[in-house]
Amino acid sequence: MALVTLFTRLAGPWLMRHVPETPRVEAFLEAMSTSVIAGLIVTTLLHSGLREGGAVIAAVALMWFTRSAVAAMAAGMMTAAIWSALTV
Repeated sequence: MALVTLFTRLAGPWLMRHVPETPRVEAFLEAMSTSVIAGLIVTTLLHSGLREGGAVIAAVALMWFTRSAVAAMAAGMMTAAIWSALTV
């Protein structure tokens, strides 16, 4: 499995050297990174509990209002930490 992971990490940049940079390719790559992040978040939420859901909601809400990824991450971590502290 480690060899497959290594191969994909090395083959991706090598293959992309042969793809011309067009606005369409750039748009695809940007959309793909967003969909990967969304997939990771949804998978985590499906296998987690209310604490993680609350943390994601807090992060999304703060990101919506402030457009600051750092503030959103901090809000999500603080929400999860406070939730854990209050439920112990």
